[in-house]
Amino acid sequence: MEIALIIVSILLIAVVLLQSGKAESASQIIQGGTSDLFANRKERGFELFVTRLTYVLGFTFFVLCLIISI
Repeated sequence: MEIALIIVSILLIAVVLLQSGKAESASQIIQGGTSDLFANRKERGFELFVTRLTYVLGFTFFVLCLIISI
């Protein structure tokens, strides 16, 4: 079980790093610039796949942690 948790953890880190940033630059968020950070944006193609894969891996990570702790 621990090996599965390590594999899911590494995959989850890699998938999160693959996601595109919602803001153009981090300085706009800190300075309070006008950015489309919370705008309704439709994800398509690869972005949608990466988002769904992140949800699945996050849920799997959570379940594996619960199983191991029992």
